[in-house]
Amino acid sequence: MTTPEFADGTAAVGTSLDSLPLREELRGKSAYGAPQLEVANQLNTNENPYSPSQELIDDLVATVAKLAPELNRYPERDSVELREALADYVTRQTGVTVTRDNLWAANGSNEVLQQLLQAFGGPGRTALGFQPSYSMHPILSAGTQTEFINCPRGADFRIDTDAALAAIAEHAPDVIFVTTPNNPTGDVTSLADIEKIIAATEGIVIVDEAYAEFSPSPSAVTLLEKYPAKLVVSRTMSKAFDFAGGRLGYFVAAPAFIEAVMLVRLPYHLSMLSQAAAIVALRHSEDTLATVQKLSEERERVAARLDELGYSRVPSESNFIFFGDFRDQHAAWEAFLERDVLIRDVGVAGHLRTTIGLPVENDAFLAAAAEVKALNL
Repeated sequence: MTTPEFADGTAAVGTSLDSLPLREELRGKSAYGAPQLEVANQLNTNENPYSPSQELIDDLVATVAKLAPELNRYPERDSVELREALADYVTRQTGVTVTRDNLWAANGSNEVLQQLLQAFGGPGRTALGFQPSYSMHPILSAGTQTEFINCPRGADFRIDTDAALAAIAEHAPDVIFVTTPNNPTGDVTSLADIEKIIAATEGIVIVDEAYAEFSPSPSAVTLLEKYPAKLVVSRTMSKAFDFAGGRLGYFVAAPAFIEAVMLVRLPYHLSMLSQAAAIVALRHSEDTLATVQKLSEERERVAARLDELGYSRVPSESNFIFFGDFRDQHAAWEAFLERDVLIRDVGVAGHLRTTIGLPVENDAFLAAAAEVKALNL
């Protein structure tokens, strides 16, 4: 193997990760990331497959052209205009009246969650989650030196409420993550069960609603007035809004939570262009969210065909389906890949997850699913 060199030709000796003074709890960890492969049917990252409308694109181009001469200046630090636009959207979408003082925005919901952990987690504090769930929750916890405690889901992949309450009583976590619809399984945790979890803890409960627009179930935003000191609802524009490349996440909570994350946020953390692009996307939300209905209909079509093929699956209210049972899920994943269909092996024995794509992509997936089923992997 060739020894790495610096630009001046000097050998870069002793610069492997193992040689660096890395924090001990990060040693041996792997960076987050789904496989990035050039495949005709990419159904592994839960993106909305529909491009933004031409009207949105034209609006965005015009807006960027208007802002370009101001790029020598820092952006508006507190994203007030964007937060007002988000508050208007959340009010319309959930039926709960909120204002900009209830909204905080950041670079994707991952940064939102990181900021919340910086404020409410940290050394000597704990976060409780229900795995399998969003894999970034334990990663973000580790990155903020917050101990992550897993309370495993039941055999049906749903939160076992009795086990959850026992874990809260035993560990007294400072932060609790509830993902609904859950990723990777797609199931929804009822508001009644969320209330039981909130009532049982002295810490804060972060309800991660990244896929909320795909679900007909009510949002936990409806519980904010009842639990202002305990509840934060995290959301994103990445999925339903055709906006994964825009990197815009937000949370809805009592104003005190916004004050808390302002203590830890980096200055000018949201660029002028990010704020403007999100505002444009929100202006065109009716056109954009029309694709959600299409994807929901496709989800039901794909689910019905998987049932016909004899697969098991978790009922999903998201834009993906978690299905099985495989004797070797990674061998099955490779079999799909050989058929030009990239789905996700999330490391749960016997199961895989597929994103709902365009109809032609879903047809390719279902054709591959029929062939893979015959292989009895």
